[in-house]
Amino acid sequence: MAETPLYAAEGSRRRDSGGARVVAVLATLVAMACLLPMVAVALAALTGGTETISHLLATVLPGYVTTTLVLVVLVAAGTFALGVGAAWLVTMTRFPGVRILEVALVLPLAFPAYVLAYAYTYVLDHPGIVQSTLRDVTGWGPRDYWFPEIRSVGGAAVMLILVLYPYVYLLARAAFLQQSSGAFLAARVLGNSAWRAFWTVSLPMARPAIAGGVLLAVMETIADFGTVAYFGVQTFATGIYTSWFSMADRTGAAQLALCLLVFALMLAVAERSTRGKARYHDAGKRHMKMPPAELTGWRAALAFTLCVVPVALGFLLPAVILFDMGLGSEQDLLSRRYTGFLRNSVTLAATAAAITVMAAICVGFYQRLKPGRRSALIAYMARLGYAVPGGVIAVGLIVPFAAFDNGLDAWMRAQFGISTGLLLTGSIWLLVAAYMVRFMAAALGAYEGGQSTVHANMDAAARSLGQSPLGTLRRVHLPILTPSLLTALLIVFVDVMKELPATLIMRPFNFDTLAVQAYRLASDERLEGAAVPSLVIVAVGLLPVILICRQVGRRGGQS
Repeated sequence: MAETPLYAAEGSRRRDSGGARVVAVLATLVAMACLLPMVAVALAALTGGTETISHLLATVLPGYVTTTLVLVVLVAAGTFALGVGAAWLVTMTRFPGVRILEVALVLPLAFPAYVLAYAYTYVLDHPGIVQSTLRDVTGWGPRDYWFPEIRSVGGAAVMLILVLYPYVYLLARAAFLQQSSGAFLAARVLGNSAWRAFWTVSLPMARPAIAGGVLLAVMETIADFGTVAYFGVQTFATGIYTSWFSMADRTGAAQLALCLLVFALMLAVAERSTRGKARYHDAGKRHMKMPPAELTGWRAALAFTLCVVPVALGFLLPAVILFDMGLGSEQDLLSRRYTGFLRNSVTLAATAAAITVMAAICVGFYQRLKPGRRSALIAYMARLGYAVPGGVIAVGLIVPFAAFDNGLDAWMRAQFGISTGLLLTGSIWLLVAAYMVRFMAAALGAYEGGQSTVHANMDAAARSLGQSPLGTLRRVHLPILTPSLLTALLIVFVDVMKELPATLIMRPFNFDTLAVQAYRLASDERLEGAAVPSLVIVAVGLLPVILICRQVGRRGGQS
């Protein structure tokens, strides 16, 4: 219930009103910045004429649609099976090693899918150690046997499943931990087997959380560029990059980006509606935790194997492969060139993380200060970027700012005979803006999670003591929210380190990052060299995963 705060004096009321207006303006500007790429893509696509889209429809668009949908279906099914199965086993059963595995199952989140692709291509491709050993042992020639092709839609799907299933695992495990045993035990009493009770009772109760995790994995799939580009899989993401750079077709890139944007926003709406319906209530008077079943013998061995395989394939094995590749490469991580890549990556990631978290504070605090439809709409607009692939955001920002730069340059030439060149296009700041749009939802989620622990009475007490809204934010909220803000900073920092498509399209000339260097070396089939920057990206990616693992471990201890 909203209360009208009491202030000490008229001057204090004016300061409060002024502070609230500043927060409102900043939050509105952040929301408009997050909405700009989507609006720009739509306008560029719709005003570009029908010739390009007609050509795309007759040539590559059906293939892009088919391949993207096949990839989405495969990843959705794979992440569901791995994530839900592992979550059920570590939550509802007990077997040797379960306490370690319930934490270790999160580790593959540290790997970008394209890094996993480099590692497995190195060992599974035709010249790799696996097929070479197979030919040496059997004496077969290249055409005498069949081996699964890693560079395929199926191979890309496997890479994405291995790094994205933790989204489903974390949400499904949380849902299973919160379930009461009443309904499950009632189903067992009525004669259902444990397997049937799981399918008919526990799984439907956890459906909203599981669906949210699967949709997050699907949105990451359609946003992926590095994996599908390296494997030669033609999706919307690769089509946008090819149209923009290889064919210099800006209109075609914008129209492909609009198609992908519509699909991504449909998924975002589905995820939002699913999360909004996630309200299940226990009919019992007491919430009884589900007693875990003790597994022994072959059942315990099977459960252990099913849980350890995704950890081994998604983290342990690729880490060993990359380390071995790095040792055999000629790349020197301490060389001046690589320290430049590292400096560029850290500079971009740190700057983007700081700006994104500050923007999230503006939006989140405005929601707290002025709850209502306007602040809710602003927060929703700010979150839209999480559903938009980096390539779409890049196109959506370059199109309007390139038009602005060209228009300003033409006007300055006409009026003063001075060329201003490209002031914003190709600058670091425009790239940072793209990162802010892309990862605002992550920062805002972490901020709001911490803000929920700040009781409304603290705000009332601060204001009754004469604090303005900005003073309340600075002296009350921010000290309490320091852990949440550090988490948000870390998450955005690592996400920016791993982001590839937006960086490839928008980075300034001769300004390469570790992700770009890894992609370039892999594209040249110099996989051993690509292992070195890839290992650094994975090492940095472990930081937020360690935080998540600690939370999982605490929850596991309380279950």
